[in-house]
Amino acid sequence: MVVLLLSPLSANQWKAYHDIRKRILFDDRGLSAAYDANHPDDTSPGNHAVLLEIDGNYVGVARVDINGSHAQLRRVAIDRTFQRRGYGREMISKIIDFCRKEGINRISSSVAADAVGFYRKCGFVGGDSEIEGKSVPMHLDLAIS
Repeated sequence: MVVLLLSPLSANQWKAYHDIRKRILFDDRGLSAAYDANHPDDTSPGNHAVLLEIDGNYVGVARVDINGSHAQLRRVAIDRTFQRRGYGREMISKIIDFCRKEGINRISSSVAADAVGFYRKCGFVGGDSEIEGKSVPMHLDLAIS
């Protein structure tokens, strides 16, 4: 199995990135109209769009926003047909490796309430204030993980 964490460069990679993100994080939540494939945050300095490719298939996406030694993990999604196969944990692991190489000490994320358990399995802490339908702050300290 060939697993790659890519920065989208080609038009095809950017299309896959936006298609997965829109479908999983917006369409499936009834927020289709809110999606902006040209949002400037996706290409702002310090912000890194990532695309998980497994055996030639684009499987998942996320954005890692770096500010000094801190990273904010945003818009994490695994495409529907690839969910529940461990690819989410694989992507988080590769993102953690990327962050370590960038000198990041802490990764934070505002996590959907139904994803708190997943993030805990990936080593994140927090999420003690789980509220239905609300984002839950969680983090991973890389210096001690």
